[in-house]
Amino acid sequence: MGLKIYGVLRSRATRPIWLAKELGLAYEQVPVIQVYRLPDPDAPGAPMHTASPAFKKINPAGQVPTMDDDGFVLHESLAISLYLARKHGGPLAPKDLQEEARMVQWSLWAATSAEPRTIQILYNSGPAGDAALRQASIDALAGPFAALDTALAAGGGHLVGGRFTVADINVAEVIRYAQAAPALIDAYPHIKAWLAACQARPAFREMMAERDREPA
Repeated sequence: MGLKIYGVLRSRATRPIWLAKELGLAYEQVPVIQVYRLPDPDAPGAPMHTASPAFKKINPAGQVPTMDDDGFVLHESLAISLYLARKHGGPLAPKDLQEEARMVQWSLWAATSAEPRTIQILYNSGPAGDAALRQASIDALAGPFAALDTALAAGGGHLVGGRFTVADINVAEVIRYAQAAPALIDAYPHIKAWLAACQARPAFREMMAERDREPA
């Protein structure tokens, strides 16, 4: 049966798929698109989407990504990445309980302290965006970004164990949304250098090239 990851790359499926590429895992990507992106999700020939009955049987919440690993079904992108790293081991995985705790800590930090603001920067950076909400989100990230910048400086450019791990993937993919505000990234030199290093990795570049080939 193998490993299946449900979701298009214009979603949070980028996180576990980047990790799978780093680990050299064989996987099947099942392209489930977000229903709100379809003008008529019930049209004949419409692709599988997050409200499709077939997908709702897999994830009743109707969200991507979802993973099916030989019958073990798991939701939430950050949890999927942590699971795959822990299962397959190697330098991206925790070497002990303390490293595992730090990886969970940073993943939760990304979800709670950063993503609610970084996603608003992304959504509101275009001409139709809410400029006030965008600026408020930038302002609200001053404290979290200062903490991240300090941690990266102390960790030699990484979040856990002085090396590139799943924690870097999970956090970098959340911080990527804030690149729609370049001045914000520029204000934190350790974040800027770390993000550039993460995004220079061949697995990330391969994943983003596939993402760019998807319909906008």
